[in-house]
Amino acid sequence: MNTKKEIAKEVESKEDKGAGILYGLGIGPGDPELITLKALKIIQSVGVVAYPAPEEGDSLARSIAAAHLPGGQTEICIRTPMTPGNFPANDVYDHYANEISTHLTAGRDVAVLCEGDPFLYGSFMYIFERLSRDHTVRVVPGVSSLGACAAAAGRPLVSRNQVLSILPAPLDEEELEKRLKEADAAAIMKVGRHLGKVKKVLARLGLDAGACYVERASMGDEKICALEDVDEDAAPYFSMVLVRRGEEAAP
Repeated sequence: MNTKKEIAKEVESKEDKGAGILYGLGIGPGDPELITLKALKIIQSVGVVAYPAPEEGDSLARSIAAAHLPGGQTEICIRTPMTPGNFPANDVYDHYANEISTHLTAGRDVAVLCEGDPFLYGSFMYIFERLSRDHTVRVVPGVSSLGACAAAAGRPLVSRNQVLSILPAPLDEEELEKRLKEADAAAIMKVGRHLGKVKKVLARLGLDAGACYVERASMGDEKICALEDVDEDAAPYFSMVLVRRGEEAAP
């Protein structure tokens, strides 16, 4: 097993060779003012900026950071399919990882912009797992959607000895219900087209009346309401349902 000194020497060796550093930057949930000072400094200093984007259309990550980009940087738009069954697209991430690796090997630092936090359902993890063995990688945490939704709704996620469960809405209905039965409190993320299923499960468990719906937290078109007041059959991907058991669940 490598000692701490050996690991430090290994990192120093990589940097001495002139290899670039790969940064996974959490840039927050949408409000540009929620970008951390550390992430801001890196955004403005690197030569290459990469960011995820849908197959068509603009990148949300880039739009969050746009006002802080100094210009003159090389930009890599990581376009990936977001359709069920096609994500993560391994061939797509292989391609962009190779492109980023070329810049790193040439000594150029690369910042990959990530909505929220890079390691909380962040697509940066797919770049990280491909490049972390051969390159120096530094992950900068960001304000997550969990904190942003709770703050926007004015509802603590948990208190005292409660346990918070983070549940992705794409779980199948039976699994989602099973996990909600066991949860003191839950944040149901990535609601999107699964809104109807989430509402049905929470209603069966008697948790719908106290559930809070938050859409696009911290963005200009932010929406907050009781889940029972949401009539739409579909919600945007960036939406969340917050649930707590007992009297503390009341809005």
